[in-house]
Amino acid sequence: MCRWLTYSGSPIKLEELLLKPAHSLIDQSLHSKLGATTTNGDGFGIGWYGDEDTPGVFHSVEPAWNNHNLRELAQHITAPLVFAHIRASTGTAVQRTNCHPFRHGRWLWMHNGAIREFNAVKRELAFAVDPSLYHLIEGSTDTELFFYLALSLGLEDDPPSAVERAVGLIEATGHAHGVKHPIQMTVATTDGASLWAFRYSSEHNSRSLFYSTDVETLRAQYPDHPVLQSLSDEARLVVSEPLGDLAGVWNEVPDSTCAIVQPGQDEMRPFTPRSD
Repeated sequence: MCRWLTYSGSPIKLEELLLKPAHSLIDQSLHSKLGATTTNGDGFGIGWYGDEDTPGVFHSVEPAWNNHNLRELAQHITAPLVFAHIRASTGTAVQRTNCHPFRHGRWLWMHNGAIREFNAVKRELAFAVDPSLYHLIEGSTDTELFFYLALSLGLEDDPPSAVERAVGLIEATGHAHGVKHPIQMTVATTDGASLWAFRYSSEHNSRSLFYSTDVETLRAQYPDHPVLQSLSDEARLVVSEPLGDLAGVWNEVPDSTCAIVQPGQDEMRPFTPRSD
C-alpha cells in the first residue's frame, strides 16, 4: 500500500512537511508504523499549487529516502496547498506514469489502498470512463482508473457525490465478479481551493487517516513551537499517519467519512457508496 499527506493553508516550504518532522513522509518511506507495509519504496510524487492555472507535479520511481532532487525541490518550493505520496505497489509496474498524485486540469488525486482483483474488473471499469477522458490515462494503476471514473461521474461539479458513485460502481462490478470486499481506500483530491479526503473500505476496516487539530488550539498549547507561529489559523494537514507524537495534534478520521477542508468551516460527512 502507500502513505500520503496533504496540506492546505498559508504558504509553507515543502521541507517543513516532507523532511523536517520527526516521522516525516521520508521517514515513513522506510519506517511506516501504521501502513500495510513498513517500506514504501516504489516511487513517489509531489503536487503543489503556485501562480499557474494548473498544479505542478514531480514524480520519480526512485525511493523517496534516496532522491536528491526531492530534497532540493523541498528546500526551494513554497506553496499553500501540497499533495505528497510515497508508493508501495499492489501489483502494477514501478514506472513514472504510475506514481501519484495524478493530475487532470486543476485537479490532483492520490490514493492508499487497492481495487481488489483489479485484473478481473479492470476492463469493465475502463468501459465506464467517459470516452473523452479515456485517452488521457497514461499508466496502469487502479488509482488512475479510479480517478478517471470519478471525473466521468462529476468530480469537478460535486466531489463527494462523484466518489460515492465511483465506489458504488467499483463495488457492484467487484461483487458481480465474486470479489467479497472490492475496495480499500483513503483518497485525497483537490481543485486547488478546497480538498476532500475519503476513508472507506468494503469491509469497514479502512487504512489509517488523520487530520490535524486547528492551529489556534495548537498555538495556545505549544506557544514556543516556531512552525505553528507562522501558520494561518486555517492551516490543516490530512495524513495517512501522524508526522510526530506531540500530544493533541492528531485526530483520527472516522471510517466511512468524507472530510472537507475549505475556506471557513471544515466539514465531516458520512460517506456511503451508491449505485445509480
